[in-house]
This record gives sequence, C-alpha cells and structure tokens, in this order.
Amino acid sequence: MFIADLHLCAAEGATTRAFEAFIAGPARRAAQLYILGDLFEYWAGDDDLADPYHQHIARLLADLTQHGTAIGFVAGNRDFLIGEAFTATTGVTRLTEPVAITLGERPAVLLHGDTLCTDDHAYQAFRQQVRDPVWQRAFLARPLAERRAIIENIRAHSEAGKRQKAADIMDVNPDAVAAAFRAADCDLMIHGHTHRPATHTHTVDGRPCERWVLADWHGEAPYLAWSDGTLRRELLTV
Repeated sequence: MFIADLHLCAAEGATTRAFEAFIAGPARRAAQLYILGDLFEYWAGDDDLADPYHQHIARLLADLTQHGTAIGFVAGNRDFLIGEAFTATTGVTRLTEPVAITLGERPAVLLHGDTLCTDDHAYQAFRQQVRDPVWQRAFLARPLAERRAIIENIRAHSEAGKRQKAADIMDVNPDAVAAAFRAADCDLMIHGHTHRPATHTHTVDGRPCERWVLADWHGEAPYLAWSDGTLRRELLTV
C-alpha cells in the first residue's frame, strides 16, 4: 500500500481518526506500506517525540510494524527532519529517494514528488538549503521551542507565497518527470506532494509510462493498493 500527504497534527482530529482507522484496518492486510512523505504537518526534530500527540502516532506505527507490516518512509518537505530516534521507536525504515521497487515483475520508482516541481525555483532553492546536513545540524542544535517557532513562520510565509504563484509552477515539470523515468529505467512512478491525485500517461523515449499521484488526506484515508497484479485506488471513510 502507498500513502502520502497526511499532514497529521493534533488540530486535525478527523484526519487523525482516519489514520487510526487505516492502521487498525486496511494497513494490517498489507505486507508493505510505503509512506511517501508529509506524514506530519511538520517535524521539528526527534526530540519532539516527547509530545503526547507524536507519541500516539508513533505507538500506532510501532503497533503496525510489530503486527508484521513493514513500513518504508520517504521524507517529504514537511518531515525531512525525521531521524533515527523516530525510526527506532516506530520500526519504520527511512528510505532515500528515488526508491526502486518491483511490483510483481514490474519495476517502479517511488518519490515524494517535490523534486519533480522544478519550475518552482524558490522552493527548489529552499529545499537544497534545508536538506544540507550542515544546515540541519545547526538547526537541530537550537532549542525545540525556537525550532517550532521558526517552522511556523516559514509555513505562514509559504502559504502566503502559494497564493501568488501560478498553479502550474507548483505542479510537476514534464522534463523532470521524463528524466526521473530514465534514471530509474522503469515505466511506473508513484508519488505525492502535489495534492492532485490522478493517473497520468507519458511517453518517454518511445516508451509508454504511468505516473500515479497520491491523494492528500482530509478526514478520509485515501490509499493506493497493489494486489493481484494491479494498482487500484481505495478510500477508507470514517
């Protein structure tokens, strides 16, 4: 199964309940669950595991991995600071994108999706900065309260900036998609980030390719499931 863009936080009770129901229900039927980024609204560092809400989510994930469902996590633009303490607590495996997998006999590539949005130059510059290990060490050295305040300020500016950007700038760039298919040498891609769920067809060097975009969560649990040789979209409502 594949999910992305849950943006879990204590203020979103309906989405939290959807996640609880997903973990207790469909996810237990999966041999493998891939979380393709933005599990949380934001993550300020693994010392934030002490927060009661984060403890609750971590316990749900730990219960699922102990049940026998393997969980692979690809960092998103909101939770790239998830680290070893979180993975040790939950049993989740952090993966480095692009992630190459095989569904049946079909090779596929998994991404969060933000690296495909290359027309948003301001975001790509920001991404390069915050993914720098030197920047991350300096940021994580700050007190947790200060980190939270900085992130909240960044989020506020980001939301304001989105309203001034053309919609197509925040979607994927076709050349970036083609390059990702070529690099992975596959014809199937699954990603999130754009909050524009759809199944797209591309032709890359004469080869037909499919790109499945995952839905974000808003009080429901949309997920993608692979079984019996096919991909299908499922929706758990609470």
